[in-house]
Amino acid sequence: MCGRSTFWYWLISAIPFYGATWEHYFTNSLILPVLNGPTEGLMIIYVLHFFTAVVGAEWWAQQSEKSIPFLSGIPFLGRIPTYTAVLYFVIPLAIIPTVAYNVCNVYKVVQARKGSMLLALAMLYPFVVLLGGVLLWDYLSPSDIMGKYPHLVIIGTGLAFGYLVGRMILAHLCDEPKGLKTGMCMSLLYLPVAIANALTSRLNDGVPLVNERFVLLGFCAFTGTIYLHFAISVIHEITTALGIYCFRITRKEA
Repeated sequence: MCGRSTFWYWLISAIPFYGATWEHYFTNSLILPVLNGPTEGLMIIYVLHFFTAVVGAEWWAQQSEKSIPFLSGIPFLGRIPTYTAVLYFVIPLAIIPTVAYNVCNVYKVVQARKGSMLLALAMLYPFVVLLGGVLLWDYLSPSDIMGKYPHLVIIGTGLAFGYLVGRMILAHLCDEPKGLKTGMCMSLLYLPVAIANALTSRLNDGVPLVNERFVLLGFCAFTGTIYLHFAISVIHEITTALGIYCFRITRKEA
């Protein structure tokens, strides 16, 4: 039903999560504001689920001026679907304040330690490039990948996102030096290939060199492989260091 908006709904949950992980990486603590996702955010989600059960899913698909009458006086918002209007409300009311709070907390810690804020912001670079690359790919795509294959886009991007977050958490647990981890950029290597394939359509009457559905499947396979390799490597190093086996309890020696 949401089509292209599906990606943006995923994004409004991914941005605060990455921001919170980034903040914890530098502050070594997670300070939640008065209104936050784990409590009020989840409560709102539960309420919306119950609300949808009462009014039906069609309520979200109709024009917002029919679902929310007071929006009829606003020319633009009144004519768009309700789920899109909600998206426009959530971004400024939830995402921007949360990100600003993360940046503020990191800035205080960096200043107290007399560190470099630019070095701290560099940790956001892979995530920004990931989002920028996916959006550029969609913009150049002759197949409208977000409209036709939103779930494949989210799966591939989500796996890359998981790798970035996991790598940052590992760096924090291992007390690595603060700053950009070049290994995080491994998950971005596929995007130039996908963008280049989309650009070939401009030289071939709108037909890309490789069908973009297969390119998307390759994106999911690539990011999935990187994430799986990362997980297996971490598990192997931990079990080797501790002298234990994964999924196996050793017997105590008599």
